[in-house]
Amino acid sequence: MNAILLTAVWGVVMMFSGVFIKSKTAPKYLAIAGIIIIFIANLLELNAFGIGVLHVNIDTKEMLNISSFNLSFLAVVFACTLLFFLLSGSDIEKVGDDVSEYFGLIFFVLCGVSLVSTYNTLLLLFIGIEILSIPLYILTGSDKRNLKSNEAALKYFLMGAFSTGILLMGIAFIYGGNNNGSFYINNLEMGEGPMPAMIAVGLVFMVIALSFKVSAAPFHFWTPDVYDGAPTVFTSFMSTIVKVAGFFAFVRLFENAFGKVQPQWQNLIVFITVLTLLIGNVTAVFQQSVKRMLAYSSIAQAGFMMLAVFALNNTAKEGLVLYAAAYSIATIGIFAVLIKMNDYTIDGFNGLAKTQPQLALCTTVFLLSLTGIPLTGGFMSKFFMLSAAAETGTRFWLIIVAVLFAAISAYYYFRVIQAMYFKEATTVVIDEKEITRGFKITLAIAAVLIIAIGIYPEFIIGWMYH
Repeated sequence: MNAILLTAVWGVVMMFSGVFIKSKTAPKYLAIAGIIIIFIANLLELNAFGIGVLHVNIDTKEMLNISSFNLSFLAVVFACTLLFFLLSGSDIEKVGDDVSEYFGLIFFVLCGVSLVSTYNTLLLLFIGIEILSIPLYILTGSDKRNLKSNEAALKYFLMGAFSTGILLMGIAFIYGGNNNGSFYINNLEMGEGPMPAMIAVGLVFMVIALSFKVSAAPFHFWTPDVYDGAPTVFTSFMSTIVKVAGFFAFVRLFENAFGKVQPQWQNLIVFITVLTLLIGNVTAVFQQSVKRMLAYSSIAQAGFMMLAVFALNNTAKEGLVLYAAAYSIATIGIFAVLIKMNDYTIDGFNGLAKTQPQLALCTTVFLLSLTGIPLTGGFMSKFFMLSAAAETGTRFWLIIVAVLFAAISAYYYFRVIQAMYFKEATTVVIDEKEITRGFKITLAIAAVLIIAIGIYPEFIIGWMYH
Protein backbone atom coordinates (compact mmCIF):
# COMPACT_ATOMS: atom_id res chain seq x y z
CA MET A 1 0.00 0.00 0.00
CA ASN A 2 1.34 3.39 -1.04
CA ALA A 3 0.60 5.21 2.24
CA ILE A 4 2.45 2.75 4.50
CA LEU A 5 5.55 2.68 2.31
CA LEU A 6 5.74 6.38 1.54
CA THR A 7 5.10 7.64 5.09
CA ALA A 8 7.81 5.34 6.47
CA VAL A 9 10.28 6.29 3.74
CA TRP A 10 9.60 10.00 4.09
CA GLY A 11 10.00 9.74 7.85
CA VAL A 12 13.50 8.33 7.28
CA VAL A 13 14.21 11.06 4.71
CA MET A 14 13.22 13.73 7.23
CA MET A 15 15.42 12.15 9.90
CA PHE A 16 18.50 12.07 7.67
CA SER A 17 17.81 15.54 6.29
CA GLY A 18 18.61 16.89 9.73
CA VAL A 19 22.24 15.88 9.17
CA PHE A 20 22.57 17.86 5.95
CA ILE A 21 20.07 20.70 6.40
CA LYS A 22 21.11 23.24 9.02
CA SER A 23 18.30 25.71 8.30
CA LYS A 24 15.32 25.50 10.68
CA THR A 25 12.85 26.58 7.99
CA ALA A 26 13.81 24.16 5.19
CA PRO A 27 12.45 20.97 6.87
CA LYS A 28 8.93 22.42 6.79
CA TYR A 29 8.99 22.72 3.01
CA LEU A 30 10.44 19.24 2.65
CA ALA A 31 7.66 17.89 4.88
CA ILE A 32 5.00 19.74 2.87
CA ALA A 33 6.39 18.28 -0.36
CA GLY A 34 6.33 14.81 1.19
CA ILE A 35 2.74 14.98 2.42
CA ILE A 36 1.60 16.26 -0.99
CA ILE A 37 3.30 13.31 -2.71
CA ILE A 38 1.72 10.86 -0.24
CA PHE A 39 -1.72 12.46 -0.67
CA ILE A 40 -1.52 12.23 -4.47
CA ALA A 41 -0.29 8.62 -4.33
CA ASN A 42 -3.20 7.75 -2.05
CA LEU A 43 -5.69 9.38 -4.42
CA LEU A 44 -4.21 7.45 -7.34
CA GLU A 45 -4.64 4.23 -5.40
CA LEU A 46 -8.19 5.24 -4.50
CA ASN A 47 -8.88 5.64 -8.20
CA ALA A 48 -7.40 2.17 -8.95
CA PHE A 49 -4.16 3.56 -10.33
CA GLY A 50 -2.04 2.42 -7.38
CA ILE A 51 1.69 2.39 -7.94
CA GLY A 52 3.90 0.17 -5.80
CA VAL A 53 1.02 -1.19 -3.75
CA LEU A 54 2.18 -3.23 -0.76
CA HIS A 55 0.71 -6.71 -0.35
CA VAL A 56 1.48 -8.69 2.78
CA ASN A 57 0.07 -12.20 3.09
CA ILE A 58 0.64 -15.47 4.87
CA ASP A 59 -0.94 -18.62 3.45
CA THR A 60 -2.69 -16.45 0.83
CA LYS A 61 -4.62 -14.53 3.53
CA GLU A 62 -4.25 -10.78 3.19
CA MET A 63 -2.93 -9.10 6.33
CA LEU A 64 -3.97 -5.71 4.93
CA ASN A 65 -7.41 -4.78 3.67
CA ILE A 66 -7.44 -2.05 1.04
CA SER A 67 -10.85 -0.60 0.23
CA SER A 68 -12.32 2.72 -0.85
CA PHE A 69 -13.49 3.22 2.73
CA ASN A 70 -10.07 3.17 4.37
CA LEU A 71 -8.39 4.92 1.44
CA SER A 72 -10.98 7.71 1.72
CA PHE A 73 -10.22 8.02 5.39
CA LEU A 74 -6.48 8.19 4.69
CA ALA A 75 -7.10 10.87 2.04
CA VAL A 76 -8.81 12.95 4.74
CA VAL A 77 -5.94 12.29 7.16
CA PHE A 78 -3.25 13.37 4.69
CA ALA A 79 -5.21 16.44 3.59
CA CYS A 80 -5.65 17.53 7.22
CA THR A 81 -1.95 16.90 7.89
CA LEU A 82 -1.10 19.13 4.93
CA LEU A 83 -3.31 21.84 6.45
CA PHE A 84 -1.54 21.31 9.78
CA PHE A 85 1.89 21.77 8.15
CA LEU A 86 0.78 24.89 6.29
CA LEU A 87 -0.77 26.54 9.36
CA SER A 88 1.54 25.38 12.14
CA GLY A 89 4.72 24.21 10.41
CA SER A 90 6.57 27.39 11.39
CA ASP A 91 5.55 26.87 15.03
CA ILE A 92 7.20 23.44 15.05
CA GLU A 93 10.46 25.26 14.37
CA LYS A 94 10.10 27.10 17.68
CA VAL A 95 9.80 23.97 19.84
CA GLY A 96 13.49 23.09 19.67
CA ASP A 97 16.51 22.61 17.47
CA ASP A 98 15.61 19.14 16.14
CA VAL A 99 13.07 20.36 13.58
CA SER A 100 13.74 17.65 10.98
CA GLU A 101 13.34 14.97 13.62
CA TYR A 102 9.99 16.41 14.75
CA PHE A 103 8.65 16.23 11.20
CA GLY A 104 10.14 12.75 10.79
CA LEU A 105 8.32 11.54 13.90
CA ILE A 106 5.05 12.94 12.54
CA PHE A 107 5.52 10.90 9.35
CA PHE A 108 6.15 7.79 11.44
CA VAL A 109 2.88 8.51 13.27
CA LEU A 110 1.18 8.69 9.86
CA CYS A 111 2.69 5.29 9.03
CA GLY A 112 1.01 3.92 12.16
CA VAL A 113 -2.24 5.62 11.15
CA SER A 114 -2.02 3.92 7.74
CA LEU A 115 -1.58 0.53 9.42
CA VAL A 116 -4.46 0.89 11.87
CA SER A 117 -6.66 1.99 8.97
CA THR A 118 -5.98 -1.09 6.85
CA TYR A 119 -5.12 -3.93 9.23
CA ASN A 120 -6.79 -7.29 8.76
CA THR A 121 -5.14 -9.07 11.67
CA LEU A 122 -4.82 -8.29 15.36
CA LEU A 123 -1.03 -8.43 15.09
CA LEU A 124 -0.94 -5.54 12.62
CA LEU A 125 -3.41 -3.63 14.79
CA PHE A 126 -0.96 -3.90 17.70
CA ILE A 127 2.05 -2.96 15.54
CA GLY A 128 0.16 -0.03 14.03
CA ILE A 129 -0.88 1.35 17.41
CA GLU A 130 2.69 1.10 18.71
CA ILE A 131 4.16 2.81 15.62
CA LEU A 132 1.56 5.50 16.10
CA SER A 133 2.09 5.92 19.86
CA ILE A 134 5.85 5.78 20.44
CA PRO A 135 6.70 8.90 18.34
CA LEU A 136 3.94 10.75 20.21
CA TYR A 137 5.61 10.08 23.56
CA ILE A 138 8.73 11.78 22.19
CA LEU A 139 6.85 14.71 20.66
CA THR A 140 4.94 15.28 23.91
CA GLY A 141 8.20 15.74 25.82
CA SER A 142 10.04 17.58 23.04
CA ASP A 143 10.05 20.88 24.96
CA LYS A 144 12.77 19.73 27.34
CA ARG A 145 12.95 23.09 29.12
CA ASN A 146 9.30 22.88 30.17
CA LEU A 147 8.58 20.76 33.26
CA LYS A 148 4.91 20.40 32.23
CA SER A 149 6.00 18.90 28.91
CA ASN A 150 8.30 16.44 30.71
CA GLU A 151 5.54 15.48 33.12
CA ALA A 152 3.04 15.05 30.28
CA ALA A 153 5.44 12.81 28.35
CA LEU A 154 6.08 10.59 31.39
CA LYS A 155 2.37 10.32 32.18
CA TYR A 156 1.51 9.58 28.56
CA PHE A 157 4.24 6.94 28.32
CA LEU A 158 3.22 5.15 31.54
CA MET A 159 -0.49 5.19 30.70
CA GLY A 160 0.26 4.16 27.12
CA ALA A 161 2.38 1.22 28.28
CA PHE A 162 -0.41 0.13 30.62
CA SER A 163 -3.03 0.29 27.85
CA THR A 164 -0.69 -1.62 25.52
CA GLY A 165 -0.52 -4.42 28.08
CA ILE A 166 -4.31 -4.54 28.22
CA LEU A 167 -4.46 -4.59 24.41
CA LEU A 168 -2.05 -7.54 24.26
CA MET A 169 -4.06 -9.36 26.93
CA GLY A 170 -7.22 -8.83 24.88
CA ILE A 171 -5.53 -10.14 21.73
CA ALA A 172 -4.29 -13.20 23.65
CA PHE A 173 -7.77 -14.01 24.97
CA ILE A 174 -9.34 -13.60 21.52
CA TYR A 175 -6.66 -15.78 19.94
CA GLY A 176 -7.10 -18.49 22.55
CA GLY A 177 -10.87 -18.32 22.56
CA ASN A 178 -11.65 -18.72 18.86
CA ASN A 179 -11.83 -22.21 17.42
CA ASN A 180 -9.57 -21.37 14.49
CA GLY A 181 -6.75 -20.09 16.68
CA SER A 182 -6.47 -17.16 14.30
CA PHE A 183 -5.40 -13.51 14.57
CA TYR A 184 -7.38 -12.53 11.46
CA ILE A 185 -10.36 -10.38 12.37
CA ASN A 186 -12.48 -11.93 9.59
CA ASN A 187 -11.67 -15.46 10.70
CA LEU A 188 -13.08 -15.55 14.23
CA GLU A 189 -16.34 -17.14 13.03
CA MET A 190 -18.53 -15.39 15.57
CA GLY A 191 -22.01 -16.80 15.16
CA GLU A 192 -25.34 -15.57 16.44
CA GLY A 193 -25.13 -17.39 19.77
CA PRO A 194 -23.49 -16.34 23.05
CA MET A 195 -19.82 -15.46 22.89
CA PRO A 196 -17.33 -17.90 24.46
CA ALA A 197 -16.10 -16.63 27.82
CA MET A 198 -12.53 -16.05 26.60
CA ILE A 199 -13.74 -14.08 23.59
CA ALA A 200 -15.97 -11.96 25.85
CA VAL A 201 -13.09 -11.19 28.21
CA GLY A 202 -10.83 -10.37 25.26
CA LEU A 203 -13.48 -8.05 23.83
CA VAL A 204 -13.72 -6.13 27.11
CA PHE A 205 -9.93 -5.74 27.21
CA MET A 206 -9.92 -4.49 23.63
CA VAL A 207 -12.65 -1.95 24.41
CA ILE A 208 -10.64 -0.65 27.37
CA ALA A 209 -7.40 -0.37 25.38
CA LEU A 210 -8.97 1.33 22.37
CA SER A 211 -11.05 3.64 24.61
CA PHE A 212 -7.78 4.80 26.14
CA LYS A 213 -6.36 5.58 22.71
CA VAL A 214 -9.38 7.69 21.74
CA SER A 215 -9.69 9.25 25.24
CA ALA A 216 -13.18 7.93 25.87
CA ALA A 217 -14.40 7.98 29.50
CA PRO A 218 -13.67 6.53 31.98
CA PHE A 219 -10.26 6.03 30.35
CA HIS A 220 -9.81 9.72 29.52
CA PHE A 221 -7.97 10.84 32.67
CA TRP A 222 -4.61 11.23 30.91
CA THR A 223 -5.95 13.51 28.18
CA PRO A 224 -6.25 16.96 29.84
CA ASP A 225 -2.79 16.86 31.45
CA VAL A 226 -1.04 15.44 28.38
CA TYR A 227 -2.74 17.83 25.95
CA ASP A 228 -2.10 20.78 28.26
CA GLY A 229 1.55 19.88 28.94
CA ALA A 230 2.59 18.97 25.40
CA PRO A 231 3.78 21.76 23.08
CA THR A 232 0.60 23.32 21.70
CA VAL A 233 1.54 22.63 18.09
CA PHE A 234 1.76 18.89 18.80
CA THR A 235 -1.43 18.93 20.87
CA SER A 236 -3.17 20.09 17.69
CA PHE A 237 -1.93 17.00 15.85
CA MET A 238 -2.59 14.56 18.70
CA SER A 239 -6.14 15.71 19.31
CA THR A 240 -7.14 15.41 15.64
CA ILE A 241 -5.30 12.99 13.34
CA VAL A 242 -4.35 10.54 16.08
CA LYS A 243 -7.78 10.54 17.70
CA VAL A 244 -9.78 9.91 14.52
CA ALA A 245 -7.33 7.12 13.56
CA GLY A 246 -8.11 5.41 16.85
CA PHE A 247 -11.81 5.52 16.09
CA PHE A 248 -11.26 4.09 12.64
CA ALA A 249 -9.39 1.15 14.20
CA PHE A 250 -12.24 0.80 16.72
CA VAL A 251 -14.93 0.63 14.04
CA ARG A 252 -12.93 -1.69 11.79
CA LEU A 253 -12.31 -4.20 14.59
CA PHE A 254 -15.89 -4.34 15.84
CA GLU A 255 -17.48 -4.37 12.41
CA ASN A 256 -15.40 -7.27 11.12
CA ALA A 257 -14.71 -9.31 14.26
CA PHE A 258 -17.77 -8.76 16.46
CA GLY A 259 -20.46 -7.43 14.13
CA LYS A 260 -22.64 -10.55 14.39
CA VAL A 261 -22.79 -10.38 18.18
CA GLN A 262 -23.45 -6.65 18.34
CA PRO A 263 -26.38 -6.88 20.83
CA GLN A 264 -24.07 -8.56 23.37
CA TRP A 265 -21.59 -5.68 23.62
CA GLN A 266 -23.75 -2.70 22.62
CA ASN A 267 -24.69 -1.84 26.22
CA LEU A 268 -21.01 -1.46 27.09
CA ILE A 269 -20.51 1.00 24.22
CA VAL A 270 -23.66 2.91 25.24
CA PHE A 271 -22.31 3.29 28.78
CA ILE A 272 -18.95 4.58 27.53
CA THR A 273 -20.66 6.95 25.05
CA VAL A 274 -22.93 8.58 27.65
CA LEU A 275 -20.14 8.85 30.22
CA THR A 276 -17.79 10.40 27.66
CA LEU A 277 -20.38 12.98 26.61
CA LEU A 278 -21.15 13.78 30.25
CA ILE A 279 -17.59 14.16 31.54
CA GLY A 280 -16.25 15.91 28.44
CA ASN A 281 -18.96 18.56 28.19
CA VAL A 282 -19.58 19.25 31.86
CA THR A 283 -15.89 19.55 32.72
CA ALA A 284 -15.20 21.79 29.71
CA VAL A 285 -17.75 24.29 31.03
CA PHE A 286 -15.53 25.14 34.04
CA GLN A 287 -12.24 25.61 32.19
CA GLN A 288 -10.63 29.05 31.94
CA SER A 289 -7.75 27.95 29.72
CA VAL A 290 -8.80 27.59 26.09
CA LYS A 291 -6.16 24.91 25.56
CA ARG A 292 -7.47 22.84 28.46
CA MET A 293 -11.05 23.52 27.36
CA LEU A 294 -10.22 22.13 23.92
CA ALA A 295 -8.76 19.04 25.63
CA TYR A 296 -12.05 18.34 27.39
CA SER A 297 -13.88 19.32 24.21
CA SER A 298 -11.97 16.59 22.37
CA ILE A 299 -13.28 14.11 24.95
CA ALA A 300 -16.82 15.35 24.30
CA GLN A 301 -16.31 15.01 20.54
CA ALA A 302 -15.10 11.45 21.16
CA GLY A 303 -18.49 10.76 22.70
CA PHE A 304 -20.17 11.65 19.42
CA MET A 305 -17.74 9.54 17.43
CA MET A 306 -18.49 6.59 19.71
CA LEU A 307 -21.94 6.55 18.10
CA ALA A 308 -20.25 5.11 15.00
CA VAL A 309 -19.06 2.13 17.07
CA PHE A 310 -22.54 1.79 18.56
CA ALA A 311 -24.28 1.79 15.15
CA LEU A 312 -21.80 0.02 12.84
CA ASN A 313 -23.86 0.65 9.71
CA ASN A 314 -23.07 2.32 6.41
CA THR A 315 -24.27 5.72 7.63
CA ALA A 316 -21.93 5.41 10.61
CA LYS A 317 -18.98 4.75 8.30
CA GLU A 318 -19.87 7.75 6.14
CA GLY A 319 -20.32 9.86 9.26
CA LEU A 320 -16.95 8.81 10.66
CA VAL A 321 -15.08 9.92 7.52
CA LEU A 322 -17.06 13.17 7.49
CA TYR A 323 -16.47 13.71 11.21
CA ALA A 324 -12.74 13.10 10.76
CA ALA A 325 -12.60 15.89 8.17
CA ALA A 326 -14.83 18.45 9.89
CA TYR A 327 -13.46 17.93 13.40
CA SER A 328 -9.81 17.87 12.31
CA ILE A 329 -10.00 20.98 10.12
CA ALA A 330 -11.82 23.00 12.79
CA THR A 331 -9.56 21.92 15.65
CA ILE A 332 -6.33 22.41 13.68
CA GLY A 333 -7.57 25.89 12.73
CA ILE A 334 -8.39 26.87 16.33
CA PHE A 335 -5.06 25.61 17.63
CA ALA A 336 -3.24 27.48 14.85
CA VAL A 337 -4.78 30.72 16.13
CA LEU A 338 -4.28 29.78 19.78
CA ILE A 339 -0.53 29.28 19.25
CA LYS A 340 -0.26 32.90 18.08
CA MET A 341 -2.05 34.26 21.19
CA ASN A 342 -0.14 35.88 24.04
CA ASP A 343 -2.59 34.50 26.60
CA TYR A 344 -4.22 31.06 26.40
CA THR A 345 -7.10 31.93 28.74
CA ILE A 346 -10.54 32.89 27.47
CA ASP A 347 -9.87 36.48 28.54
CA GLY A 348 -6.82 36.37 26.29
CA PHE A 349 -9.23 36.41 23.32
CA ASN A 350 -10.87 39.64 24.46
CA GLY A 351 -11.16 42.12 21.61
CA LEU A 352 -9.58 39.88 18.96
CA ALA A 353 -12.32 40.87 16.49
CA LYS A 354 -11.12 44.48 16.58
CA THR A 355 -7.42 43.83 16.13
CA GLN A 356 -7.63 40.79 13.81
CA PRO A 357 -11.17 40.59 12.35
CA GLN A 358 -10.31 37.85 9.83
CA LEU A 359 -8.78 35.60 12.49
CA ALA A 360 -11.79 36.16 14.73
CA LEU A 361 -14.20 35.32 11.90
CA CYS A 362 -12.36 32.11 10.98
CA THR A 363 -12.15 31.08 14.65
CA THR A 364 -15.88 31.69 14.96
CA VAL A 365 -16.57 29.40 11.99
CA PHE A 366 -14.42 26.68 13.58
CA LEU A 367 -16.16 27.02 16.95
CA LEU A 368 -19.60 26.96 15.33
CA SER A 369 -18.62 23.78 13.51
CA LEU A 370 -17.50 22.09 16.72
CA THR A 371 -20.80 23.13 18.28
CA GLY A 372 -22.76 21.64 15.40
CA ILE A 373 -24.44 24.77 14.01
CA PRO A 374 -26.16 24.25 10.60
CA LEU A 375 -24.25 25.06 7.39
CA THR A 376 -21.01 23.84 8.93
CA GLY A 377 -19.21 20.51 8.58
CA GLY A 378 -19.68 19.85 12.27
CA PHE A 379 -23.45 19.93 11.90
CA MET A 380 -23.46 17.46 9.03
CA SER A 381 -21.05 15.08 10.78
CA LYS A 382 -23.16 15.11 13.94
CA PHE A 383 -26.29 14.64 11.83
CA PHE A 384 -24.79 11.55 10.19
CA MET A 385 -23.83 10.11 13.58
CA LEU A 386 -27.31 10.66 14.98
CA SER A 387 -28.87 9.21 11.82
CA ALA A 388 -26.65 6.14 12.12
CA ALA A 389 -27.79 5.65 15.72
CA ALA A 390 -31.43 6.08 14.69
CA GLU A 391 -31.07 3.45 11.95
CA THR A 392 -30.31 0.79 14.57
CA GLY A 393 -33.92 1.07 15.73
CA THR A 394 -32.95 0.81 19.41
CA ARG A 395 -32.08 3.17 22.27
CA PHE A 396 -33.56 6.33 20.78
CA TRP A 397 -32.98 7.99 24.15
CA LEU A 398 -29.26 7.96 23.32
CA ILE A 399 -29.91 10.37 20.43
CA ILE A 400 -31.73 12.76 22.79
CA VAL A 401 -28.86 12.60 25.27
CA ALA A 402 -26.32 13.36 22.53
CA VAL A 403 -28.34 16.37 21.32
CA LEU A 404 -28.66 17.74 24.87
CA PHE A 405 -24.93 17.51 25.42
CA ALA A 406 -24.32 19.18 22.06
CA ALA A 407 -26.45 22.06 23.36
CA ILE A 408 -24.32 22.23 26.52
CA SER A 409 -21.18 22.43 24.39
CA ALA A 410 -22.52 25.65 22.85
CA TYR A 411 -21.97 27.37 26.21
CA TYR A 412 -18.21 26.95 26.41
CA TYR A 413 -17.62 27.43 22.68
CA PHE A 414 -19.68 30.63 22.65
CA ARG A 415 -17.71 32.01 25.60
CA VAL A 416 -14.73 32.36 23.28
CA ILE A 417 -16.88 34.01 20.59
CA GLN A 418 -18.28 36.40 23.21
CA ALA A 419 -14.77 37.33 24.33
CA MET A 420 -13.67 38.07 20.77
CA TYR A 421 -16.62 40.25 19.79
CA PHE A 422 -18.18 41.71 22.95
CA LYS A 423 -15.28 42.34 25.33
CA GLU A 424 -12.53 44.93 25.32
CA ALA A 425 -8.90 43.88 25.29
CA THR A 426 -6.90 44.99 28.33
CA THR A 427 -3.53 43.85 26.96
CA VAL A 428 -1.98 43.13 23.56
CA VAL A 429 -4.06 40.18 22.32
CA ILE A 430 -1.78 38.88 19.61
CA ASP A 431 1.62 39.64 18.11
CA GLU A 432 0.75 40.92 14.65
CA LYS A 433 4.24 40.05 13.36
CA GLU A 434 3.29 36.39 13.79
CA ILE A 435 0.32 36.72 11.43
CA THR A 436 1.59 36.44 7.88
CA ARG A 437 -0.47 36.84 4.74
CA GLY A 438 0.02 33.16 3.90
CA PHE A 439 -1.29 32.21 7.34
CA LYS A 440 -4.43 34.29 6.84
CA ILE A 441 -5.08 32.82 3.38
CA THR A 442 -4.65 29.23 4.60
CA LEU A 443 -6.89 29.86 7.61
CA ALA A 444 -9.56 31.35 5.33
CA ILE A 445 -9.36 28.28 3.06
CA ALA A 446 -9.89 26.05 6.11
CA ALA A 447 -12.95 28.06 7.14
CA VAL A 448 -14.37 27.85 3.60
CA LEU A 449 -13.80 24.08 3.61
CA ILE A 450 -15.78 23.78 6.85
CA ILE A 451 -18.73 25.55 5.26
CA ALA A 452 -18.35 23.63 1.99
CA ILE A 453 -18.48 20.31 3.83
CA GLY A 454 -21.57 21.51 5.71
CA ILE A 455 -23.38 22.45 2.50
CA TYR A 456 -22.14 19.61 0.31
CA PRO A 457 -20.96 16.62 2.41
CA GLU A 458 -20.80 14.44 -0.71
CA PHE A 459 -17.55 16.28 -1.43
CA ILE A 460 -15.98 13.99 1.21
CA ILE A 461 -18.34 11.02 1.26
CA GLY A 462 -18.15 10.61 -2.54
CA TRP A 463 -14.56 9.36 -2.18
CA MET A 464 -15.88 6.22 -0.51
CA TYR A 465 -17.70 5.11 -3.65
CA HIS A 466 -14.89 5.33 -6.19
